[in-house]
Amino acid sequence: MKKLIPLIFILCTGALLAAAPATPRLQAGAATSNITPPLGTLIVGGFAPYPAQHINDELHARCLVLDDGKTRLALVVCDLLGMHRSVSIEARRLIQEATGIPPENVMVSATHTHSAGTALGSSRYVSDQKLDDYQLFVARRIADGVRRAMNLLRPAEVAFGTVDTKDYLVNRRWMVRAGKGQASPFGKIERAAKNTTAGNPSFTEPAGPTDPVVSFFALREPGGAPISVYAAYSAHYAGDSGPAHISADYFGQFCEALKRLQKLPEGSTPFVALMANGTSGDLALSPEKFPHSAARKVPYSRSRALANDLAGSVQAALARATWKDSAELAARFREAGIAWRAIEPELLAWAKDVEARAPRVPGGNLPVGAKWATTPDFVTKLSYAGRVQLLAAAPQPAKVPLQVLRIGDICIGSTPCETFAEIGLEFKKRSPFAQSFMVEINHGYIGYLPTPRHFELGGYETWPGTNFLEPQASVKMLDALLEMAADTKRGSR
Repeated sequence: MKKLIPLIFILCTGALLAAAPATPRLQAGAATSNITPPLGTLIVGGFAPYPAQHINDELHARCLVLDDGKTRLALVVCDLLGMHRSVSIEARRLIQEATGIPPENVMVSATHTHSAGTALGSSRYVSDQKLDDYQLFVARRIADGVRRAMNLLRPAEVAFGTVDTKDYLVNRRWMVRAGKGQASPFGKIERAAKNTTAGNPSFTEPAGPTDPVVSFFALREPGGAPISVYAAYSAHYAGDSGPAHISADYFGQFCEALKRLQKLPEGSTPFVALMANGTSGDLALSPEKFPHSAARKVPYSRSRALANDLAGSVQAALARATWKDSAELAARFREAGIAWRAIEPELLAWAKDVEARAPRVPGGNLPVGAKWATTPDFVTKLSYAGRVQLLAAAPQPAKVPLQVLRIGDICIGSTPCETFAEIGLEFKKRSPFAQSFMVEINHGYIGYLPTPRHFELGGYETWPGTNFLEPQASVKMLDALLEMAADTKRGSR
């Protein structure tokens, strides 16, 4: 009998182990939806939007769905300058209705191409709005893309990687030499200024750091065909499109270049790359590495050169990647109530004075926020006169969507703003996950996000109307994102 006890124990243990569920294999699927607007749509990359006359390359919502057997996530990157929060809400409502994926598990960001139609709607300075026809179209196409990606779910392996682009980026905010300060449209002399050209004797040093790293994760069929790559890079945009052209800028060109490098057999399930914008609120392409003169001679030369270079580097990094066949998925989402930027009575008086003096031009392009078209010398001032009045009237507080996704050992934080690089670097440094990065302009477009220090320095990115939120907004958002990241880490235990 004593000899039988160990045997019974072994048999029972083996039966229990056999009955224990194996770790579910990760699944992934990816697809794209065309979101190109019709010709005549206003291109919104500048102070005075103008109608599109040509489509150089189609715009897309690029969609990726992941499933770990318990949780399903969807990641979407849209070729748009930005989208209103209400567009994301509608898209995620449609996704949940069609697929069951909860809204908090869906990430929907914009690339910030400056050569796209607008999904911002009637005002950038309200949290809720009725959607126009193009916004409804974009929301539906996002939902369709996620649904199609889910239809293609199949067993997958995941890998994380980075590529350092070294000298490709510069901080476009510069400290101004004493006595050389520049005046804002509001008349204030500022200590920092925006500059995207080569050297200027009025400037001393960059006002902040750069983040030259491409962070990405990749999915492939077990030991086989590639499924998708989701990348994030902190280059603001290339901005070298042809006159009145619709274009996805380098973001879309990277996706197509990486797709070509896969050399999949004809008839294969399509590979889909996604390139999100990292934290590029104060960054630009190096004018020495990617000169503006070349773009003026040959449109798309800067964006094409950058896209091909990044795609080649990511493809080389994939050859060194370590693949895993499982990854725990998690999402955290919250909407923070953060105060809109305060507008002082003196600034409103300035706005009224500008409107009293600005000439009216019939039939011209209407500056952002302005009530009428005007002469070139008044475009910037009239735009900000309108913006600050809209901002002053915005119902408090702003509804600010914040989100964190976990994919195994990878963590993605996000904001709905054009986020300064040092905020993204701080998230990477303080995140409980070593493989962390940030994505900006997610679930909305709420202006630039400087750190409190930069409000004192001034400059374009801090002007009321370019910046929408209170000076402490970046601190509050980063604290919330790190708290959510820590919560997903605890969830694994």
